[in-house]
Amino acid sequence: MRIFKTIILIFKICLFGNISSADTISWSEVLDQPKLNVIFLRHALAPGYGDPSEFDISECKTQRNLNQEGRDQAISIGIRLKMEGVLFDKIYSSEWCRCIDTATLMDIGEINMFSGLNSFFQDHYDKKETLRKLMQKLKNLDEKNRILMVTHQVVISSVTGINVGSGVAVAYSTTDGSAIKISMP
Repeated sequence: MRIFKTIILIFKICLFGNISSADTISWSEVLDQPKLNVIFLRHALAPGYGDPSEFDISECKTQRNLNQEGRDQAISIGIRLKMEGVLFDKIYSSEWCRCIDTATLMDIGEINMFSGLNSFFQDHYDKKETLRKLMQKLKNLDEKNRILMVTHQVVISSVTGINVGSGVAVAYSTTDGSAIKISMP
């Protein structure tokens, strides 16, 4: 029975290729597919879980913030995007300091704050209202523009169904709602 399962697996790999590679796309492949016009990027590493109980959107010291590794990660992502020739027509960020800092340290363009990217993980913002704003923004984007949205895991997974780690991106199509994780070397 085990031999039969192994033969089936080999047959599938030969027929369909390496199944796991279909779960990601490279930056150069993203550039080759104009329909993938929005890039959702989870903020760089900010150790911890959630935000402190005294959270205040206007006070970075009350939030979970990037550590040195997270700051270095954000700088590296910006360098990588420049090396790959990835340019954005517009960059949006959640109003959380860790997202703003990620976008700023990437140093790839002007950042626009957008509450439709804010986290609703601990009910600091209303999930339904946040996602309504985001979906409206996505609906109204020019499909010819490439947009970067620096945000949080809960937002990315709610829109794309894909879970990502810190500093990981997902390419998204506003035309058909398809999404795929971008591989990071």
